Amino acid sequence: MSSPADPRSLLNGQNIAFLEDVYEQYQEDPNSVPTEWQQYFSSLSSMESPMATSTSSGSSLDAAMATKQGSVSRLISTYRAMGHKLAKIDPINEMEAQDASELALEYHGLSAADLDTVFDTGPLRAPDRLPLRDIVAILKANYCGSIGYEYGHMASAQQRRWLRTRLEQPVGHDPFDAKQKKHILNRLTAAEGMERYLHTKYVGQKRFSLEGGESLIPMLDHIIHQGGAEGVKEVVIGMAHRGRLNVLVNILGKAPRTLFSEFEGKHDINELAASGDVKYHQGFSSDIQTSGGPVHLSLAFNPSHLEIVSPVVVGSVRARQQRRDDHEGNTVLPISIHGDAAFAGQGVVMETFQMSECRGYRTGGTVHIVVNNQIGFTTSHPKDARSTPYCTEIAKMVGAPIFHVNGDDPEAVIFATQIALDFRMKFHKDVVIDLVCYRRHGHNESDEPSVTQPVMYKNIKALDTTRRLYAQKLIDAGVITADDEKRAIEGYRESMVAGERVVPEFVEVQQGDHTVDWTPYFNIPWDQKTDTSFNAKRLDFLAARILDIPEGFQLHARTKKIMQDRVKMRNGELALDWGMAENLAYATLLDENFAVRISGQDSGRGTFFHRHATLHNTQNKEVHVPLRNIKDKQPDFLVINSLLSEEAVLAFEYGYACSDPKTMVIWEAQFGDFANGAQVVIDQFISSGESKWGRLSGLTMFLPHGYEGQGPEHSSARLERYLQLCAQHNMQVCYPSTPAQMFHMIRRQMVRPYRKPLIVMTPKSLLRHKLSTSTMEELHSGQFQNVIPEIDKLSDDKVHRVVFCTGKVYFDLLEQRRADKIDDIAIVRVEQLYPFPRNEVITELKRYPNANEVVWCQEEPKNQGAWYQIMHHFRACVEDRHTVLYAGREASASPAAGYLAVHREQQTRLVHAALAPIDEQDTYRVEALV
Repeated sequence: MSSPADPRSLLNGQNIAFLEDVYEQYQEDPNSVPTEWQQYFSSLSSMESPMATSTSSGSSLDAAMATKQGSVSRLISTYRAMGHKLAKIDPINEMEAQDASELALEYHGLSAADLDTVFDTGPLRAPDRLPLRDIVAILKANYCGSIGYEYGHMASAQQRRWLRTRLEQPVGHDPFDAKQKKHILNRLTAAEGMERYLHTKYVGQKRFSLEGGESLIPMLDHIIHQGGAEGVKEVVIGMAHRGRLNVLVNILGKAPRTLFSEFEGKHDINELAASGDVKYHQGFSSDIQTSGGPVHLSLAFNPSHLEIVSPVVVGSVRARQQRRDDHEGNTVLPISIHGDAAFAGQGVVMETFQMSECRGYRTGGTVHIVVNNQIGFTTSHPKDARSTPYCTEIAKMVGAPIFHVNGDDPEAVIFATQIALDFRMKFHKDVVIDLVCYRRHGHNESDEPSVTQPVMYKNIKALDTTRRLYAQKLIDAGVITADDEKRAIEGYRESMVAGERVVPEFVEVQQGDHTVDWTPYFNIPWDQKTDTSFNAKRLDFLAARILDIPEGFQLHARTKKIMQDRVKMRNGELALDWGMAENLAYATLLDENFAVRISGQDSGRGTFFHRHATLHNTQNKEVHVPLRNIKDKQPDFLVINSLLSEEAVLAFEYGYACSDPKTMVIWEAQFGDFANGAQVVIDQFISSGESKWGRLSGLTMFLPHGYEGQGPEHSSARLERYLQLCAQHNMQVCYPSTPAQMFHMIRRQMVRPYRKPLIVMTPKSLLRHKLSTSTMEELHSGQFQNVIPEIDKLSDDKVHRVVFCTGKVYFDLLEQRRADKIDDIAIVRVEQLYPFPRNEVITELKRYPNANEVVWCQEEPKNQGAWYQIMHHFRACVEDRHTVLYAGREASASPAAGYLAVHREQQTRLVHAALAPIDEQDTYRVEALV
């Protein structure tokens, strides 16, 4: 930025836009502007302004006039920042008036006496000079009408200037022609007509009506058609219940007769969904013809957990963008529709906003629409629902512009929508439209809201509908006639009666290069044999590739030692560890054209310093990712050190996995119990999504698990919770005990045509355990074993007890048995706990004809871990001669002991209980009840 010798030489009306930008930069950071400007701004008196200008003749203003001009400039800036406080955005006048004293003339040293004085208008979209009276009128028209704009919080001066240019319109400006106005009314007629038809035909049934917020329908219609004209090919929508049925029928083109069947309980059985779900949770997809070609619409399935669908949507969008090689977000658009109380109250909203600009999760911006009925989900007053004047304050954290718009002014709604969409497409950032409306009925149609909100609902009942108000406006303006209005209402009702589609732009779904065919993944037996071996020479080549470090790349000493050890592992000089096996598994998948995506807190290096999928140069900020360099034109490998979020990130990855069966999608918890913060995602999507909605997902969860005396917080991944959720072959739960098992389990997840969630209890101390190693041969020629038999050479006939266990405790048992030289107890590992491998367990029991004791040993307390969830499987596997015993910690309210000495004592006792003779009393072993 150049600077004149005297900044005052630039003080004239032609330069005011430039001066305003320099002053904004000075306010944000004084050192960002040249010294001359710093000195000038700092010398201004409290009543003086940097915008003080000269007269049109160029002569210097006197001090009084300069002060007045500065006051006018500040008034303009204040209206831009605070005009929303006086905006007429509430159709029912329920919002409490905000303190807007800073918008008064007197606040800026002006008065009514100055209204006829002519001032420079600066960057306002208006004549260069106007009387103050006209300036104020323009400001009120632009900033205090049916739209309240909040954009002063945005850090980017470029984005603020762009918004000002778009939203500031001359007084009396009409952005819509007669054809557009008729189309808006047509969409409102559809929105209202559907709700009224359902209200009379299905009295008392829940539908979560959109009445009061009907402007949502023309808003979505505009986004889809305008987006299609600008190159958008797919739109993914997430929303809760309110208005969902209306969106399904009037936006996505679902046939009304199908919806009516659902109301009548006669809907077609979804063969892919075992249990099904209520109609206002259902998703849908369709294609809509626009001027830019067909746009594919997807409405995401979602449960009643309100905002949790938002990160699922952006995850799905990211996968679709990846498939289209769209790294800007030009072709796939996410739309999240929120409720006001949920938007303000649900923490996952913040987490999702926080992801929006993170490299591993950005989608080029989400259009957020808040259907703000001002009463929350039941009967909440705003003072009970939030601590902020608006429900949208959280969006300011990422500098998203916010448009509060009166839902009873459909033209203002579309005007705000157009600016919001254009902003998103230009700057690829999130944007928020706060559709301020009301709810004509209760939370559901059987609720009576006037019990708790009598005054509000008395006013609402007296209101004309949005459609009626707008129709009358068009009648008064001569755009339509009263007969036109009547015919439109009757025509829509006739379509509903006939059950016909009411979206004329609906077209059959177009199959193309970016369409995913999921049919090969359905109805695949879980125990179908899958070859996960890999060519030995090719595996050696891949090992060489991931160990190839660029010349001059300086590794940290510890990392360098790990990479040197991996070279020895490749050469057979060292046993293979977990980190090497895991990286090789990903390399083989990439080699077979499967993409890999891993996200979690510290996943690049690995929480336990084992993975090192990303390498860092100690001399600079250069990063080397070996798995991106295994061959030419390979699929994507992305490892993400995620933000410190579990719920939103896991939901994002679920959405991604549901949209891409060709990518190994992994979410890794830093410790297994971190997944506690994402329980909604696990319960409502991962474990039950297929059963409820027929949605497949190959998402993999890595949950570090193991009792090492580190206390109750980071010992248990809550294995019992996942097993409790298992039924109908809905997901897999594995606890691998060797690097080779990890290798084959990862490969199996993608190589076989079977897409179910995989829950993995991953190791901590086992990562470096001397006995938990493998060989390269076990990788290229082995398979994943659901059950690993006894590995020591025992006499089968001599064995009188078979101990079954899973995970880390196996090595404690093995070492103790060897130390005690016990040769009549076999130890068998169950590596897959669900679906439970009954046949393999029975096979192992038959190996030992004289064994009459079967012990299940676990580290976890008895009421946790696997025991209570697999007892019935053991009962089905054992014979009459077998006595089934439990060896493990006693039931506990806490996942693990907090004191190391207590932990060690418990571990010693449970190992002893598993191996000691049955007549030795021990509180850790009890006979299983039959």
